Amino acid sequence: MFQFTSKPLKIAISISLALAFTLLAISFVYTREVVFLWFNLNLGKVADQIFTFFTLLAEGWMWIPYFLLMFGWFKKDAVFILINFLLSTLLTQVPKILILDNVTRPMASGIDVNKIHHVDGIEMHLWNSFPSGHTATAFTLYFVTVTLFPKKWILIIGFIYALTCAYSRVYLGQHFPLDLGGGILVAIMSVLLSIYIRKNIRNEKVI
Repeated sequence: MFQFTSKPLKIAISISLALAFTLLAISFVYTREVVFLWFNLNLGKVADQIFTFFTLLAEGWMWIPYFLLMFGWFKKDAVFILINFLLSTLLTQVPKILILDNVTRPMASGIDVNKIHHVDGIEMHLWNSFPSGHTATAFTLYFVTVTLFPKKWILIIGFIYALTCAYSRVYLGQHFPLDLGGGILVAIMSVLLSIYIRKNIRNEKVI
């Protein structure tokens, strides 16, 4: 039986929740624009390529190879993975498109565009800023992986992956740290709801 509330998952959620609330808190205290400029740094051409790559690793289409690998190769729970995908997508896109569609991204927020670091060749979006979809995808994949493989090294490596993908959105000038906090909360809600739904579908006890 899967240990859906394993210690590694509890640790992953706790650390991520603390990070999300920290990002939200400092953004409200210092304003999202000020906090954005703290983290939107120009670290050079190599960093540009690294963070561009990690942004690609958090695109929505990543669920396809992830599902094929987890279900096709490792024979892991297809229902659990699909529920996470659906919830993460809905909890991200419904607010972004239907409720918070006029929330500006950094380039349209009034910040002097000359102060915003961005990478040539990457389209700069202007609206639908909150929450960050890439962050939600990366952290949801992280939580799902820790659930399916409750190992310490996966807890650590997975967090580095999720955090780097999330930060890439600020580094590339696409999101505020506030949006990252929202994306992390979406991921937490997605995995917890998925655990609850799967438990009821299978009529299993969560341990």
